[in-house]
Parts: sequence; C-alpha cells; structure tokens
Amino acid sequence: MRLVRWSNLLFLAALIWLMEKWVTVPILDQAAFGEQLPGYILLLIMLATVFIAAGGYVINDYFDVKIDRINRPDELIVTRSISKPSAMRLSMVLSGTGIICGIAAAGMLRSWTLGILFVIIPGLLWFYSSSYKRLFMVGNLIIALLAGVAPMVVAMANVAILQLRYGTILAYTTLPHDIYAWVGGFALFAFLLTWIREIIKDMQDQMGDRELECHSMPVVWGEKWTKVFVTGLIVLTIALVGHLWYHVLPFPIGWSSLSTRYIALGIVTPMICTLWLLWAAKIPSDYKTCQQVVKFTMLIGMLYSICIVRGL
Repeated sequence: MRLVRWSNLLFLAALIWLMEKWVTVPILDQAAFGEQLPGYILLLIMLATVFIAAGGYVINDYFDVKIDRINRPDELIVTRSISKPSAMRLSMVLSGTGIICGIAAAGMLRSWTLGILFVIIPGLLWFYSSSYKRLFMVGNLIIALLAGVAPMVVAMANVAILQLRYGTILAYTTLPHDIYAWVGGFALFAFLLTWIREIIKDMQDQMGDRELECHSMPVVWGEKWTKVFVTGLIVLTIALVGHLWYHVLPFPIGWSSLSTRYIALGIVTPMICTLWLLWAAKIPSDYKTCQQVVKFTMLIGMLYSICIVRGL
C-alpha cells in the first residue's frame, strides 16, 4: 500500500467525486438538465485514474532505486520489500487495468479524446519515470499537467454524454463552457499546487539528484534561485485565487462571508506559511514539511467546491 501511495490514490478518487457531485451536477441542475453521467461510468473513470496513478507510482519507484537509496533509504520498498521484476509486473497490471477501465468508459461515451487520453497518460508516466524526470523542468511540468487533467476528465465525460444525448441542442446553451470553466478553475489550482510541490520535492531530493546527475531545478539553478521561482508560483496562485474571489465568485466579499474566510484562512494563509517555511528550509526534513503544507492546501482548495454549491 505504501508503494502505490494509497493516501494519494484516495485523494484522486475524492477529487473526481467532488468535481462530479459538487461542481458538474449542480451546474446541470441549474440548467434543468439534471445529472447525466451514470454511476457506473463515473466509477470506471475513478478506477481508471486510480489504477493508472498506482501503476505510475510503482514504475517511478522501480526506476528510482539508486536515488532513493541516497535520499530516503529508510523508505526504500523496491528491492527491499518487493523485487524489481515483481514491481515491473505489478506496474503493468495496474496500468493495464486502468487503461481497460478508461477505454471502457470512453467507449460508452463514444469519446475518442477520452480513450486516447487514458492510453497516453500511462505512457507519459513511464517516460517520466525512466527519463523525463531527470530533465530540467520537464518532469515537474508533466506531473503538474497530469494533476490538472484528473479533474478535467470529469468535465470531458459530462460534455461527451451531453453531446451524445442532446446533440445540436447544446449549441443553444452555455453548458459545455460553464462546465469546463468551473472545473477548469480547480484543474488550474491543482496544476499550480502540484508544480510547486514537485519543485519543493526536488529541493528535498537534490543530494541524490546531484549524485546521479539529474538536471532538476535545484541542481541547475541552485537553492536560492529555485526558491525565488517557487515564490513566484505561490504569489501567482494567490493572485489568481484573489481574482476569482473578487471578480468571479457570486458571493459577498466581506469578512462576514464564510467563502471569504474559507479562502483567506484555508488557502491563502497556508500558502503564506509555505513561503515562510520554504525560505527557512535548510535540510530535507524542512522541505518535506513544506510539501505537506502544500498538500494540505490543495485538499482544502478542492473541498471549496462544497462551499460554492451551498452558496457560502
């Protein structure tokens, strides 16, 4: 279970469920269409995402044995608790199961885009683990993009079934735009927070990366300029959240609004804390604490979907 990062898989499944039940369905209800995506298709999408992610975690540990022996020897699983051939087979079974579930869901929705997506993503995870993660910024961006794609899969599935059932009628509504816009906001948040977390993780792992000549940002730029870059990403994220709060969300902007307090205390404050922890960080455990704060912020940000629906 530690090998497949079970807590991250639970977060992925919860993210998909939140995007469906607390973002997409209320938009459909408001337009008098009602929930469109059958439960079994949503389940297939969740299983596809979870199995593909699990396969990606296993193959990542398979290729990272040498680095993990340096960076986190106490947490090494492949070669200690499971052999490398067994890890490879497990990764193939998990990824294959995910691809089958994803293609099955795409087939029911008659969406070539979704089908291709569920085939491309496992390939990207393989090449990321084997080579891309060692390239400057490329690996970070791949993982961040995949984190952003996860919620967008829900939007794509709903738009696909709407087109399948209603066809040209959709041209007279703003439903596809509304779904993509609202889910896209959460996807952008997931992308930025994951990018921030991946770079901080590289700072935590830079000892092993230097030893094995990986061209991560801290290795190429050094800690100081990497922290400056991450600071820029955090400030950008806070600015985007502020723009959403002030210009987009249909709620009062005063402190009496629960929405305002939620954003200020649950999202902006932890991100400011991340900045402070980042610049104070000197050893790997300090960067690990930064990562945990970023993960917490991402979770709180995704749970904000419940506030939107309830008009808080």
